[in-house]
Amino acid sequence: MKLALIGYGKVARAFARLLEKKRASYPFRIVGAHTLRHGTAIDPKGLAADPVFGPPVASVEEFLDRTRAEVALELTTLNPESGEPAISHIRAAFARGQHVITSNKGPVAFAYAELRDEAARAGVMFRHEAAVMDGTPVFNLVRNNLPGVEIKGFAGALNSTSKVVVQSMLKGRSFEEGVEDARALGVAEADASFDTEGWDSAAKAAALANVLMDARLTPHAVDRRGIGRLTPERLALLKASGKTVVLVSRARRTPAGVKLRVRAEVLPADDLLAAMYGTSNLLILDTDLMGEIGVFTLQPGLKQTAYGLFSDLVDIARG
Repeated sequence: MKLALIGYGKVARAFARLLEKKRASYPFRIVGAHTLRHGTAIDPKGLAADPVFGPPVASVEEFLDRTRAEVALELTTLNPESGEPAISHIRAAFARGQHVITSNKGPVAFAYAELRDEAARAGVMFRHEAAVMDGTPVFNLVRNNLPGVEIKGFAGALNSTSKVVVQSMLKGRSFEEGVEDARALGVAEADASFDTEGWDSAAKAAALANVLMDARLTPHAVDRRGIGRLTPERLALLKASGKTVVLVSRARRTPAGVKLRVRAEVLPADDLLAAMYGTSNLLILDTDLMGEIGVFTLQPGLKQTAYGLFSDLVDIARG
C-alpha cells in the first residue's frame, strides 16, 4: 500500500523507521510527505526515512492528488481550539477515496461522528489508535474484542506532564521546576499550561467519549480544572496522610447524556489511578457486560505512538 504523510515530525520519522524494519513482512511504502516547515517530498518508488524535501506544493489537496496514495496519515500537531486544519486534511483524503490514519486527537475530539460518517459514505476507513494512549490498544480493543459491550463510563490518568509536575513537587520542588522536569523529558507541550490546566486531558476525554460512547462532544464541553493551584506544601500534607493528587479524566452516561470531567483529584496513594508515574498511562473502562476493565502502558515513547499508526495500517490492509 502507498502512504502519504501530512506532517513529518518525530512521530512520522519513528513510523518511517518502523516501516523499514518491518518491510519484509509488511510491504508498505511512503510515497509522499508534506510539511509547512520542511516542504514536500514525493517519490512513487518510496521515500527514505529521512527524505530530501523540496519546495512545498500549494495545498494538501494538490499533495494528495500527486501522491495517488491509498492511505493518508494526518500527523500534524493538535489545535486545541478547533482541531483544524487536521479535520479539513482528513476530509480532503476522504474526498479522494483514501483511507485515513491519524495520531492527532483534535479531529477525534472535535468532529469524530461527522468524520466517521463521511468515511463510511466514501467507502474508506478512519483509524486513530495513536491519538490518546500512544498506541496502546483502546479503540481497536473495544471494536474488535468487546462485541455487544456498552461503555458506561471511564476514568483515566492520561497526561504525562501533570504526573511529572506532581511527582517533582512531592520531592519539594516548585511547580515551575516540575514543568521544567517535564520539558526535559520531552513530554510537555510548548505551552505547558495546555497540560497543567487540563486541556490535553479534556481533548483525550472528548476523543474517548466520542468514539466509545458516541458522545458527540468537544473539549469545550468538559468540566475542567487542572493542577495549577497545587503547591509543594499542600502535596506534603496530603502525602503525610497517605494521599496524593492525580489529574483524572472521567466520563459517565446520565439520563441527560454523557458527562465529561477533568479534575486534579485527591486520591489514596495506593489507588490504581495513582500508580502511574512519568509518561505511564492508565484507562479504566466501566462496561455493562465485563464490569471494569483496564489498559495501561509503562513509560511509552515515540516507538509506541509509531506502533499505534502501524497497527491501524495493518488493520486497514486486512480490511
